[in-house]
Amino acid sequence: MARHASSPPGFLSGLVDRFQAGGRYTFTREEVVRETKLSAVAVESALRRLRAAGRIATLRRGLYVIVPVEYRTAGAPPPPWFVDDLMRFLGQPYYVGLLSAAALHGAAHQQPMVFQVVTDRPTRPARVGRSRIVFHAARNVQRIPAVRKNTETGTLLVATPEATAFDLVRFSAAAGQWSHVATILSELGDSLSGDALVLVAAEHAVPDTQRLGYLLELVGEGRCTQALARWLAGRRFRPVVLAPGRRGGKAKPDSRWRVIPNAEIEVDG
Repeated sequence: MARHASSPPGFLSGLVDRFQAGGRYTFTREEVVRETKLSAVAVESALRRLRAAGRIATLRRGLYVIVPVEYRTAGAPPPPWFVDDLMRFLGQPYYVGLLSAAALHGAAHQQPMVFQVVTDRPTRPARVGRSRIVFHAARNVQRIPAVRKNTETGTLLVATPEATAFDLVRFSAAAGQWSHVATILSELGDSLSGDALVLVAAEHAVPDTQRLGYLLELVGEGRCTQALARWLAGRRFRPVVLAPGRRGGKAKPDSRWRVIPNAEIEVDG
């Protein structure tokens, strides 16, 4: 015991190496205390030294990510390596959404500047090395379809292409300008199923369905909107502007989706 207490940094470094060798890239302070039998003060001192050396980074108070040599300059491995562990640590349901989900589904027109996660409550952003993780709150997060995707270190829960398409409209302010949303939807088009879109529509506000259907047709993905249009026709819906918060101007709503095009759309090739 005395030997461990006299040189905790080296002992902890060995423990971290062992975690990494076993394919683990996150650990908690409680695990370190349990494994080393050191005092909380000694453990905190050892963790502080490893952070200063760039060997680990803090995800949340009490949760750490191991930084492999190839990611020392970035300060942390990519978010897909540890987001699943982070959300489990927080005890919150989640899925990767918006532009981050679109990129994981192959719609990578531009790499998103932040990693976007949808969870069930307001959650403060996390900055780890050069990466920034932002959270968007949705009460129905557990009812939104998501799939497990493999990562270098495990798996990650990612919104399906259809759920991603709806979230790009629902959280449009976080997805960039409407032209960017339309561009990403055009890249997702081949992955979208009309029947699956209808199932997701039931979890969203009708105006979101109107806007999504309008945009998909606009970018030439009308093949996957037929079922969505039939679903919408069975409901009472009013004209809505494409871009909430802007005036509708003199434009008239289109006949099918009843969307007033109050924003110019330019799809990047």
